[in-house]
Amino acid sequence: MGFNEKSNCIKDSVYIDEGISATNTKKRDGFNQMIEDALAGKIDLIITKSVSRFARNTVDSLTTVRKLKEKGIEVYFEKENIYTLDSKGELLITIMSSLAQEESRSISENTTWGKRKQFADGKGSLAYSTFLGYEKGEDGSLQVNPEQAETVKLIYQLFLQGLSPYAIGKKLTGLGIKSPAGKDTWHQSSVKSILTNEKYKGDALLQKQYTADFLTKKRKKNQGEIPQYYVEGNHEAIIPPETWELVQEEMERRKSMDTRYSSASIFSSKIKCSECGNWYGSKVWHSKDKYRRVIFQCNHKFKNDKKCQTPHITEDEIKEAFVKAVNAVIPEKDELIANTKVMMRTLCDTTELEVEQSRLLTEMKTVAEMVKRIVAENKAAATDQGEYQRRRNELVARYEAARDGYEKASGEISDRQGKRKTYMRFIGGLQKLDGFCGKFDEELWTALLDYATVYARDDIRFTFKAGNEVKVDG
Repeated sequence: MGFNEKSNCIKDSVYIDEGISATNTKKRDGFNQMIEDALAGKIDLIITKSVSRFARNTVDSLTTVRKLKEKGIEVYFEKENIYTLDSKGELLITIMSSLAQEESRSISENTTWGKRKQFADGKGSLAYSTFLGYEKGEDGSLQVNPEQAETVKLIYQLFLQGLSPYAIGKKLTGLGIKSPAGKDTWHQSSVKSILTNEKYKGDALLQKQYTADFLTKKRKKNQGEIPQYYVEGNHEAIIPPETWELVQEEMERRKSMDTRYSSASIFSSKIKCSECGNWYGSKVWHSKDKYRRVIFQCNHKFKNDKKCQTPHITEDEIKEAFVKAVNAVIPEKDELIANTKVMMRTLCDTTELEVEQSRLLTEMKTVAEMVKRIVAENKAAATDQGEYQRRRNELVARYEAARDGYEKASGEISDRQGKRKTYMRFIGGLQKLDGFCGKFDEELWTALLDYATVYARDDIRFTFKAGNEVKVDG
């Protein structure tokens, strides 16, 4: 779309820098006044002859375009026929970013190289003052702080008992335990950070963030843009690795719940009603007298026209039935492990998807280079703008198709890797069973069980994560 196709435009002012060949914006009074007026709300659209005329280097161009874009102010580059607020303008900004990166490299490459070399050597840094459970040892390594480590262990224990990060934070605040920052109040974000940080199992993931923008120095979560380094057994663990993995799985399970997770207990969103398919939830009977007790019943028992006939059950009944179910699978433990390994090989293989992911990433990089090239050619010489627009649109469509395919493949890889971890923890839970299960174990409940379905008080069926079902009679 050319400028003439834009409607409702009223010319406000013309800004000129006469006879100035400055390489940055500092000496361009007309340019700086225009930007100041735009940011003050006096201008909605800036029209300029070309990208090269807008600013004398791509660093200044990119900085200014981004600043204006944040305020909803559009820049139209006449020669390139690009509006910065449309989707194609986004691609232009990406191209300019790569050019700006080259211009800025000489300023920051020494510092960046030094940090990344340190990461590659397995050395990282830590904000010890706000990192609960560890302190800096004499040799510079992570050393367990025994008192703080007890708080970390309590957080993991409470989570596996069924409490949410919010409920855990509330409990810690009530107990008078200081937060990692030394505050009296705990926030769920702090609890969640502790529950998901691999350092608590003794490992270290280095280069989790990186400087994404040389201009703003903004740091971004590293999602594969640059190498990450994972060091196993880097330091003494506070939480056993298998417990840490259980917590990650439980966190993902709660996240995937169709309805909001209730943090009442470890049984929340784990027990189903056989009649309507909804979850059982906890209810308190006789809450204010000596007969008080907690029971579980269908959350929709009284919400439908037809009342569900499934019975309520107590926590002790659930625990007793689960122990029976576990003991029922122990004799076929070896067969279950073998079958689960077959399912892992069949359902969790990512080889072909990774090849496709790599191909699409290469395609994205290739197309981005092609776009940069035709933009540079159009900038350097007079070309047929209709032909230029057609070629650019084709490349943008090609890039977007590759990007969509890449994201789909990445999502499938992530799903399969998650499923593989679930199977691995199921196998680990089975391998810990030796002879007879004498009492209820919270970690086994989390590692082995997918869900339980209540048909009657004497008919509870447990579906394990390998897909096998065990019926427990009363």
